[in-house]
Amino acid sequence: MEELIRGSQVKYGLFTCDVSAMQKIIVIGLGQLGRVFAGGLLRTGCQVIPVNRGDDMALLAMQHPDPALVLVAVAEPDLHAVLAMLPAAWKSRVGLIQNELLPRDWHMHGIDQPTVISVWFEKKKGMDAKPLITSPAHGAQAGLLVRALNAVELPAREISDADDLLFELVRKNVYILTTNIAGLRTGGTVSELWRNHELFARQVAFEVIEIQAWLTGVRHDHEHLVEAMLEAFAGDPQHGCTGRSAPARLARALQFADEANLTVPTLRAVAESSK
Repeated sequence: MEELIRGSQVKYGLFTCDVSAMQKIIVIGLGQLGRVFAGGLLRTGCQVIPVNRGDDMALLAMQHPDPALVLVAVAEPDLHAVLAMLPAAWKSRVGLIQNELLPRDWHMHGIDQPTVISVWFEKKKGMDAKPLITSPAHGAQAGLLVRALNAVELPAREISDADDLLFELVRKNVYILTTNIAGLRTGGTVSELWRNHELFARQVAFEVIEIQAWLTGVRHDHEHLVEAMLEAFAGDPQHGCTGRSAPARLARALQFADEANLTVPTLRAVAESSK
């Protein structure tokens, strides 16, 4: 839709809005996921201020000191560097969407209560976003992110309990790590993994769950998490198990296992066979 700006007025097609009345949202990182959220936020009537690689965040924070949300949409490997550089004025307004995300990741940067969404849709270049299951969101601006995704026809829901958020983050990590690590040996899709290699997949999942328990200090029921993982399997049975990040995810899991003095024999066997 054509966008025209005249003074304090922004025009979207036939509709004109007062920019000063629009919620300001900072979006750091305009990759595939960042663009989906930015598009949804625009559709809900927000003013989106993008932050690209190399932009001066300190200067932008002086220009926009009180946004409704600062959505950090960079990839997992870039997350900690971005959070370390985040201006102090923005730290109480952070939103996070990354995979392999846990509370320790934001606590180490002095961020106490971010808005967090566990993203359950896939977005690749040249393809529409494809949902697996409903994406749960928690925090001060969870409702805004839910409305933004709904605006671009992606299912999302708000959850109010921090314990429920932790379960959802662990569930996503178990899904990603189990499929990626097991897939290094089996290849194929998630439905093929479960149909043809259920025992092996369970062994991987249980060891991943033990690592997650050490990382979070909270133990969840193994079978409950496996059932929750299978719900995501059913959401996209043809989803491929592995991707480019699989070897790095395995290496990171083994690093955590070493720190926690966990044996994780199945993960170590996969690593040995992948050399």
